[in-house]
Amino acid sequence: MPPPSVELRGVSKSYGRFRAVDDLSLRMPGGTIFGLLGPNGAGKTTSIRMIMNIIAPDSGEILFFDRARTDVDLARVGYLPEERGLYPKMSVHEHLIFLGRLHGMSRPDAAAATGRWLERVDLASWALKKVEELSKGMQQKVQLVGTVLHEPQILILDEPFSGLDPINQGLFKELLADYRDGGRTVIFSTHIMEQAEKLCDEICLISGGRAILSGPLDEIKRRHGSNAYRLVATGEVERAADVAGVESAVRHDDAIKLMLTPGVEGADVLRELVGFLAVREFRSEEPSLEEIFIGSVRDAT
Repeated sequence: MPPPSVELRGVSKSYGRFRAVDDLSLRMPGGTIFGLLGPNGAGKTTSIRMIMNIIAPDSGEILFFDRARTDVDLARVGYLPEERGLYPKMSVHEHLIFLGRLHGMSRPDAAAATGRWLERVDLASWALKKVEELSKGMQQKVQLVGTVLHEPQILILDEPFSGLDPINQGLFKELLADYRDGGRTVIFSTHIMEQAEKLCDEICLISGGRAILSGPLDEIKRRHGSNAYRLVATGEVERAADVAGVESAVRHDDAIKLMLTPGVEGADVLRELVGFLAVREFRSEEPSLEEIFIGSVRDAT
């Protein structure tokens, strides 16, 4: 197994009595999109800031490429923080060249990369416009270009899809997938499970500053898949939630998604359901990432 691009070993961070990150250990492999997931306040941004050496952990280790992190390693990172900012009076073209220069690029190289990327994100016609003339979505694309302009080996994005319309969300996802397919590592945080489910190869679910579930997404979904069932029936379907062994029953269009208690057999639940419902369909179904997260948080408390 190749060494992880980024690894946290027993990392903790407190602010007074509040423990923002609690003994967090993660391995983020190269060539993957890694999702750092959890509700607001879970410790995602604090973890990212420690990875970037913006704040120091109280304890634990942070490694890059299987060794102690160095300033040279950090120069190979593209970082898009949650709190973003651009200089509104600068032109898009000059702003991106400025960002490229900050990352050590020569002006000709930064200008050439700026032209290529503005074409890629459909902003070439806005290159000479001031940043303040752009819409919010356009400005977010400029910020993403500024993050990848120097071709970093590791890309770290904090809530990258916040405020983006569906078209630009699709563009961001395409760019991140291309970045991963080039053998580099994408790490992004989000509290929106649906986005992570469509994009991530590996995830870590964080709650209360602790990792409660981590690993390859497909393996996690397989492990939890036996507990989810799709029910299509007529009758008093609201009573399904009261059947022994059913943890939750949520309507999805013409069906009911049932989450069963671990260890409960679907056949046993079905025998109860047919006692008061005309069941047309009852089959095992892969649970959504949000359902897995809710169940994992519940089990961890």
